[in-house]
Amino acid sequence: MSVNNDLDHVRTAAQALHGAISDAAARRGGAIKADIEAVGQTANAVTESVKASIAMQNEVTKKYLKGAVADLEAVQKHAAEALKESGQAFETSIRKTLADARASVQKVSEAVATKRTTESTKTHK
Repeated sequence: MSVNNDLDHVRTAAQALHGAISDAAARRGGAIKADIEAVGQTANAVTESVKASIAMQNEVTKKYLKGAVADLEAVQKHAAEALKESGQAFETSIRKTLADARASVQKVSEAVATKRTTESTKTHK
């Protein structure tokens, strides 16, 4: 698999994670806790994928991916907090989880764009 495909895979996984959190946040009742537990596990897997791809990137792309790792680690933290909470504290943790997931998707997308721009510039020289 090429580096670009790796980054595209990571971006797709981050987008799917964001979608899963958004779907879970829209639900009500006991099932949401199971969804949030699964989100924490998925966030961990996506984090490991991002970390694995960092070494193969240029410095600017690495910066975005390191930011995405920080956001994904925050997703895991807030998801774990949500599992321990109820009521308003639970809702707050879910909102933080969703915001962090959105930020991680943005940073991975910026990394993909940077990588493509860099490669395009090298190809045209």
